[in-house]
Amino acid sequence: MRVFADIAELKRALAANDTALGVSDWVTVDQAMIDRFAAATGDHQWIHVDVARAKASPFGTTIAHGWLTLSLLARLSNETYRVESLAARLNYGCNKVRFTAPVPAGSRIRARFAALSLDEVAQGARLTSEAAVEREGSAKPVCIAELVGILIPAKV
Repeated sequence: MRVFADIAELKRALAANDTALGVSDWVTVDQAMIDRFAAATGDHQWIHVDVARAKASPFGTTIAHGWLTLSLLARLSNETYRVESLAARLNYGCNKVRFTAPVPAGSRIRARFAALSLDEVAQGARLTSEAAVEREGSAKPVCIAELVGILIPAKV
């Protein structure tokens, strides 16, 4: 876990071209997780939830929703790096997202995070970062996303 004492320390790291935020631990995306995501979102497309039918698919099994992979970035980033002395760290959205390969049920994934920019905004700072989601045993990433978050400093 990489820890920055505050926004100023993160800013200094980026100014020194130290943009690597870290690599998360592995997370298993199993069928139970996929099914819970389908239930939460109402997306019950067969390639995600029909194990028997998916065996005959080009993937040979069910695959995770792309949005599930993307949503796991909140968890993976929280396990990878932290900026302390914040009142809040808010999701502001994504500039770009690509789902570049499937995540078959039972796969283990992790994410590599790198800071792209840190800009001052009225609330504090806007951090733009890149997340590259890797699947264990695959050379190709399964998702590449440019994430934007707002870092609101704690009042001292």
